[in-house]
Amino acid sequence: MAVCEKIVENVIVAKNRLLTTNQYNQRDCCSAAAPYNHRNFLSFHGGKKLLPKYHCGFVNRRNIYCNAAPSTTSIPYLEKVDFMKLQNGSDIRGVAVAGVEGEPVTLTEPVTEAIAAAFSAWLLEMKRAGASKPLRVSVGHDSRISAQVLQDAVSRGIAGAGLDVVQYRLASTPAMFNSTLTEDEAFLCPVDGAIMITASHLPYNRNGFKFFTNAGGLGKADIKNILERAADIYKSFTYEGLMKSKQKASESIKRVDYMTVYTSDLVKAVRKAAENIERPLEGFHIVVDAGNGAGGFFAEKVLQPLGAITSGSQFLEPDGMFPNHIPNPEDKTAMKAITQAVLENKADLGIIFDTDVDRSAAVDSTGHEFNRNRLIALMSAIVLEEHPGTTIVTDSVTSDGLTTFIEKKLGGKHHRFKRGYKNVIDEAVRLNSVGEESHLAIETSGHGALKENHWLDDGACLMVKVLNKLASARASGIAGGSKVLTDLVEGLQEPGVAVELRLKIDQNHPDLKGGSFREYGVAVLRLLENHIESDPKLQKAPVNYEGVRASGFGGWFLLRLSLHDPVLPLNIEAASHEDAVKLGLAVSSAVKDFHALDMSALDKFIQP
Repeated sequence: MAVCEKIVENVIVAKNRLLTTNQYNQRDCCSAAAPYNHRNFLSFHGGKKLLPKYHCGFVNRRNIYCNAAPSTTSIPYLEKVDFMKLQNGSDIRGVAVAGVEGEPVTLTEPVTEAIAAAFSAWLLEMKRAGASKPLRVSVGHDSRISAQVLQDAVSRGIAGAGLDVVQYRLASTPAMFNSTLTEDEAFLCPVDGAIMITASHLPYNRNGFKFFTNAGGLGKADIKNILERAADIYKSFTYEGLMKSKQKASESIKRVDYMTVYTSDLVKAVRKAAENIERPLEGFHIVVDAGNGAGGFFAEKVLQPLGAITSGSQFLEPDGMFPNHIPNPEDKTAMKAITQAVLENKADLGIIFDTDVDRSAAVDSTGHEFNRNRLIALMSAIVLEEHPGTTIVTDSVTSDGLTTFIEKKLGGKHHRFKRGYKNVIDEAVRLNSVGEESHLAIETSGHGALKENHWLDDGACLMVKVLNKLASARASGIAGGSKVLTDLVEGLQEPGVAVELRLKIDQNHPDLKGGSFREYGVAVLRLLENHIESDPKLQKAPVNYEGVRASGFGGWFLLRLSLHDPVLPLNIEAASHEDAVKLGLAVSSAVKDFHALDMSALDKFIQP
C-alpha cells in the first residue's frame, strides 16, 4: 500500500498546481523532487473531468485507482489512443487541456512522452546512431497554458531514449530551427534536432509539436513515421520505464537562453542592411502586437537596440488564454487591434505576430494593412529588387491582381501552388533544384520563407526584411517613414469583394454510399470542371495545382478540397458584390445535385 499512498499524495500535489503563465519559468517538473503526473500510470476510466479549464486534465482524489505494485509488464490503464489522428500535415496537434465540451484530451503526458521518444529514435537513425557522444535535442514552447507540462513530458521522452535535452522554455518556432544551425558551444549549439511545442493560433486548449533538423522542418511522411513509432512505444510503456525516463530527464536536462542568440542575429541583419549603423531605426516609432504569444521579445530585444521607439506596443506579455484577440495575422479583430494601435500612437509602422512567430503582418502609418495579398506584394517587391526576375511561389488562393503586379510591374514570375506552408516551401525548393530560380515562398496566411534564410517560415525574419528596407532608405537619405513601403505596393489591383465560404460534406449522408468524403469531394470538383468547360462566360485557369479555378465576370473563384477536413472551401474575388454573386451562382448551379454538400453558406451569399 505504500506505493499507492505515495501516488495519491503526488496526485493531490499535482491537482493543486494551476498552470498559469506566471508560473512558466518558475516550475521544474523534471527535478528529482517533482511528482510524476498520475496520468502516466493510473486509471481514470469512468471518471468525469469536472475541473476548471486552466487544469491540464488533472483528476481529483476520488477518481484514482491503484491495483498493483510496480510491474515490468505494460501498464493496463493507459487510454487507447489513435496516434494517426494527431497528424496535421507536417505538424502534430491535439487537445491538451480539459474543459471544452466535446473535446476530450488527446495530447496527454504519456502520449507526449511516446511522441518525443519516437522522434528521438527517428533522429538516431537519421543522424549517427551508435556515436559515442549523445545527440542533443532542444525543446521550446509558446505561451500556451499546457506548455510547461508538455515540455516536461517531451524532455522525459528524449532523455529516456538516451539523448541530451536542452530546454529553451518560452521561444519561437524559427528560433528552434535556428538552434540546429548555430555553432556556439556556450549555448550547446548546434543541436541535432529541435521540438517546438505550439498549436499556432488555435484555442487555448490545443497544443502540438513541430520538429526540425538542420535540413529544415520535417515533412508529412516523417510525421507519419514518428506517430507509428510512438504508437508502438506507448503500448510498451512500463511503470519502471516511465520512472527511469523521469530520472534520466532530471540528470540530462540543461537550460540555456537561446533567444538571446536568435534576437542578436536579427539585430545584426538590420544593422548590416544599414551599412553597419548602430541604431539605424533611430526616430522610427514602431508598435508591436504579440497577441500574448511568444513574440513579445521583438519590441525590447530587436527594435529597441536598433533605436526604434516602441511605446504603444501591446499584448507583449505571454498569456496562453489569449485574452485580447486571437494571435493570427489573418484575423480581422487582430488586424483591427494593431491598426488602431498604430493610428492612436501616430506610429510609423505596426507589426503583428502569431503565437509562435512563424507568421507576421504589418500596418503602415496611415492604417493600411500589409497582410494576405498585400504582404505578398510587399515581400515580392523587396525580394525582386535584390533578385530580378525570380519566381515567387504562393498558395492557391492569391488574387489575379497579385499575379499582374508581380509579373507586369515587378518583372518577376508568379507560381501559384497548393495551400499549406510546407507545400509552398517545398515547391520553391523543387523549382530551384530544376533550374528555376526562386527566392521567396509565401502563403496568404502570413507564412513566408526566404531562400537566404534556409527556407524557414519565419515571421520575425520577414519583418526584418521590412525593417531593412526602412533602415537602408534612411541610410540613403530617403525620408517619409513607412511611405517607402507603401510605395512598393502601389499599383496592386485589389478586389472589391473577397470571401471564403466553407461547404461541408456530410459524411453520414446516403449520397456517399459508404465512400470517403475525399472521393465525394473529387467528384464535385470533376463535375464543376466539366461545367466550366461548357460555359462560355467562364475561363478555366490554364495552370492550376489545386482544386478548380476559373475567371469570369471580372473576377475569379477557386473550389478546392481541404487538406484534412470534409470541407470544400470556396474562394471568390470580384470587383463588386454583384459580380461575386454571379460567380457564386455559377458554382451553385454546377454542384446543386450533390446533396451531401452543405450549401447554406453559399446560398446565403448569393441570396438577393
